[in-house]
Amino acid sequence: MRWKRQAITLPAAVVAIFFLTSCDEGARISRATRAPKPADDAALSADLPLPISAREGRAALFIRPPKSGVAILAEAVESEFVQGQKEAASGHPDAARKNFDRGAAWLAQSGFDLHSDSRLEELYGQIVAAREALELAPGVASDESNDSAAGAAPEAPIDEIADLALPEDPRRKEIAEREMAALQHDLPLTATDPVLTYLNFFETPRGRAIVARGLRRAGRYRGMIARVLREEGLPQDLIYVAQAESAFEPLALSRARALGIWQFMASSGAKYGLDHTWWVDDRRDPEKSTRAAARYLRDLYGIFGDWYLALAAYNTGEANVMKAVERTGYADFWELHRRNALPRQTRNYVPIILALAMIAKDPAKHGIDVQEDEPLECDAVKPGHPIDLRLVAEAIDENVELVKALNPQLLRPVTPADPDFVLLLPKGTAEQFSAEIAAIPPEKWLSWRRYHVAEGDSLPALARRYGVTPAAIAEANGMEAGAALEAGEGLTIPANRPPATGLGVLVRYRVRRGDTVERLARQFDVTPADIARWNTPRGASLMVGTTLKIYPGGRPNTGAIAQKTSKSLQTQQLVKNSSGPAGAPESSVTHPVQPGESLWSVARAYRITVEALRRANPFLATRPLRAGDVLRIPLPG
Repeated sequence: MRWKRQAITLPAAVVAIFFLTSCDEGARISRATRAPKPADDAALSADLPLPISAREGRAALFIRPPKSGVAILAEAVESEFVQGQKEAASGHPDAARKNFDRGAAWLAQSGFDLHSDSRLEELYGQIVAAREALELAPGVASDESNDSAAGAAPEAPIDEIADLALPEDPRRKEIAEREMAALQHDLPLTATDPVLTYLNFFETPRGRAIVARGLRRAGRYRGMIARVLREEGLPQDLIYVAQAESAFEPLALSRARALGIWQFMASSGAKYGLDHTWWVDDRRDPEKSTRAAARYLRDLYGIFGDWYLALAAYNTGEANVMKAVERTGYADFWELHRRNALPRQTRNYVPIILALAMIAKDPAKHGIDVQEDEPLECDAVKPGHPIDLRLVAEAIDENVELVKALNPQLLRPVTPADPDFVLLLPKGTAEQFSAEIAAIPPEKWLSWRRYHVAEGDSLPALARRYGVTPAAIAEANGMEAGAALEAGEGLTIPANRPPATGLGVLVRYRVRRGDTVERLARQFDVTPADIARWNTPRGASLMVGTTLKIYPGGRPNTGAIAQKTSKSLQTQQLVKNSSGPAGAPESSVTHPVQPGESLWSVARAYRITVEALRRANPFLATRPLRAGDVLRIPLPG
């Protein structure tokens, strides 16, 4: 699913202009219209690196250059990209940003349709990826930076094998046909020459290693995938799509930014219910992404009525397959393959899946001896409140890396502010988790810790270790300050340093096509009013390419800005309310709930607890918070 993405819609060019390309490249003429210069960097307003130019109010000049406009533009943009890479490698991120942004601006202002030329399209993707990689530095982030939030993502195997140009070997055809006839399968298996080519490749040392890695990891998810495919009424052999795409690696990331076991692009995932917020990316959730992939494949089969064409569309998009069928008149994958009517990766994609299916059904026959991983068996709990994963691990006496591995959809070291979020724990630990976590108030789950006493531990030693006082530990655990500790005893540590969640840390977000204020507010756990306030005087401008300032969680993590935000909330959003329901606090204000707000974000804005909000607003006991509700806010002190 590497190439499924939204079409790139870019600003038009700076002046009215024609670009005349050479005849051997299609004699393509593109017209450009006037567009504003980039607002954030005057350096980006440099002339486009193209052979034709015109001044405003004068006629365009028609010149046939020795090279086409596309070629000259591509060379200039590539030069900026290479220089940006050098600057980034040398530790000069600001200079690298200027190089990348200049190249992207030239592409945006050129007037060319980037999808019409593979070189321009690839350059655009490389620049975007490089620019976003810079945003992974502390205090800076972007929408797609979440893809790598857990560290360097493993490469998707489909990138490694689908572009291979392999020789065909028809000598195995008769043997393969007999083997296929003996196999149980619910997808059609065909021993065409391209399938035989990949059978040969997967029996080489390199190919066996790729197959073995996927078969080993398949044991973790085989039962879950089989159940979902069965529930959706689909062939069980579709599991080999995941084998080809990711080798069952939830964090697998392709060069095209497709992610997860089923390699969803963000736009395609959103269409099938895969959420992508500051906290989670459901493309990395094995079960949710399997459900989404099953429904997408079912829809594709409904369009084409043929599994080979449906699989091709899963890789390159249904529109591309439809165009190939219309152009050739053949609704047959192998005929489209013979006529080179599809991209090479897509032509290879279906044979890869068929070859993998044959091998996976009897790996020993193909020289592959692998032991599958044990199935993942987990307990599911709903914390109902954000909680530090280190605290989760401490509560169940497990390594925090195991907790992260069981919940690959998490992009931060904490669970989201979503009462319905399901956290997976090792099998048999849910009861212990609940008992241990009960000792800590929910509003302290992001900062306090849980510790099991070892031989030789003392309150002063633990206090030094966690940066608190012995008295604070004693008070949190209801013990005397000089009490002796018993090995194995569970202690609550009232630490005062929250984890590096990214909450309140400045994010510079570059607006993409299709973004809305409401979507960004939901993604970053803020309100639309927050986005407008942080980006004055322009407000929440969503022109593609505009850079917005956002503080995830709604409150900037700096004293001066926090005070300004607090003052703004009090003067602009709050209404003093001296009357209200019986028993309501005397000192209170009301807050009209905006789209995208949650109890957690409102409570954090007013520096009170969610529990205090619930107590002050009894209707929250019977239904969830809704936009338009008016909350009574009890003021501290």
